[in-house]
Amino acid sequence: MTELKFEELLDAGCHFGHLKRKWNPKMAPYIFKEHNGIHVIDLQKTIAKAEEAANALKQIARSGKKVLFVATKKQAKDVVAEMVKTVDMPFVTERWPGGMLTNFTTIRKAVKKMNALDQMMHDKDFNNISKRERLQVQRERAKLDKNLGSIADLTRLPSALFVIDINKEHIAVAEARRLNIPTFALVDTNTNPDLIDFPIPANDDASKSIAAILKYMVEAIQEGLNERMLDKENNNVEEEAVEDNIEVAEDDSKNDAQEENRPRRPRRKSTPTNNQ
Repeated sequence: MTELKFEELLDAGCHFGHLKRKWNPKMAPYIFKEHNGIHVIDLQKTIAKAEEAANALKQIARSGKKVLFVATKKQAKDVVAEMVKTVDMPFVTERWPGGMLTNFTTIRKAVKKMNALDQMMHDKDFNNISKRERLQVQRERAKLDKNLGSIADLTRLPSALFVIDINKEHIAVAEARRLNIPTFALVDTNTNPDLIDFPIPANDDASKSIAAILKYMVEAIQEGLNERMLDKENNNVEEEAVEDNIEVAEDDSKNDAQEENRPRRPRRKSTPTNNQ
C-alpha cells in the first residue's frame, strides 16, 4: 500500500470545502482555515484519518468479508464503478433501494427474480412467445440489472459501508447505523462526521478528490485480499505437512505391527555332549 502524500491530495483539490455559510459546526476540528468565504480542509488530518480507515478496510478484506460502496452522485459513480470492480466488491451507483440493508431478504428476492429472467431469456422457448412479452421481460431484466446488477453476488449483509456524500446517501447511512454496520465515508465541511465510524475529511464534490481517496482505499483492500490468499496458501502447506507426518506415522505403526505378528523361527535345542 503506497503512502498517501500531501502534494497528491493538494493537486486533487481534496482541501476545498464548501462556503462558510453552508458549513456544519461539527466539522470544525477538520477545518484548517477560511479563505475568501470558503473553508479549507486540513489535509494532515485527512491523511491521518485515511490511514486509519485504510487499515480497518484492509483487515475486513483479509477476513474475507465484503465492503459495500455507495456513490450515486454524478461525479463519483463512474470512478467508484471502475475502481471497485478491480477488487470484486459490491457497489451501488444508480439509486439506493430503500430497505436494502434493513429489508435485505426482499432485495435478495429481487436478485433471484433477475436470475430467473436470465434463465428464461436463455431458454430455447423464449423466442416462441410474442414480441411484446419478450420486450417486457427484457425491459424488466434491464431495470433490475441497472439497480441490482452490482450486488447480485452479495448473499449476505456487508460488513462495512463506504459512502461518498453522506448528505445525499443519508438513507444508506441511517440503515447501516440501525444495523450497527461500520461506516466509512468522505465527509465535506457541510456534513456531520459524528454519523460515521471512520470519517475522512475531504472534498466529496470533485471527481479527482474522490479518485485520490478511493484509490488509496482500494489499494488497502487489495493488500488485505493478497494477505488472505497468502494465509490460505500457508495453511494448505501446513495441512499437507501434517498429513504427510500422519501418513509416515501410520506407515511406521503398520510396519511395527507386521513385525510383531510375523511368526518367529523356533530356537534349536542344543544336544548335551558326553565328556570323556
